[in-house]
This record gives sequence, C-alpha cells and structure tokens, in this order.
Amino acid sequence: MLLALENPDFRYVLRGTGPDRVLINDGALTRSFILSPHALVQDWPPRQVSELETAHMQAILDLSPSVVLLGTGQRQQFPSAEVMASCLTRGIGIEVMDNAAAARTFNVLATEGRKVVAAFLIG
Repeated sequence: MLLALENPDFRYVLRGTGPDRVLINDGALTRSFILSPHALVQDWPPRQVSELETAHMQAILDLSPSVVLLGTGQRQQFPSAEVMASCLTRGIGIEVMDNAAAARTFNVLATEGRKVVAAFLIG
C-alpha cells in the first residue's frame, strides 16, 4: 500500500501532550495558550479552571471561532456558567475536555477546515 504524507494547509499542528506541556509543531509550550490553525497566543493568563474568568475569553473570541475547545489539563473540569455563556450566547460552541482530547480534536477539526480555536490550561 502506498502512503503519502499530506501536509496540512495550516500553520500549527498539535503533536502531543504531557502533564506540563503541549507539543506544537517542533516545540513545546509549558504555559497556558490559545491556538487556531493560523494563530498562536502564548502566555494566556489562567493556569487552571478556577482562575478562568469571562474576561479571559475575549482573546479566544478575537480569533472568530465557530467552535472553542477548552483543554483543562490532565482531567476534564468545567468552568463557571458565565465562562461557558461567553461563547454560547454568541452562537459559538464550546467543548470542555482534557488537554490530550482537546489536542486530538483540534487536529481533526482543523484538517476539516473548521474555524476552531483551542485554549489549553497548563499550570
């Protein structure tokens, strides 16, 4: 069987996750960040779900997503209703999952050409 490497038409690919890092392209990020297929916002202030406020969501919304993936670290933890509402009241879907699941889902949605933005909490 012939296999061909198909390079994505976007700039950032998530390669893996660990307890204190996320691998993007050829590098590792060890602080919370926001990612779209074409943009990377490093050093996003919140480190854990308990620190996440609606004001933090503006940096995500500025990237004009149709769906937001919120990676909450090693395990899934839901943010406050107000944080969830900051997306939902604008008609933007938000999915909360652990960082490994968020990384896998990001790559699938980005490959499909979806307007996905992922926010990863690393703390």
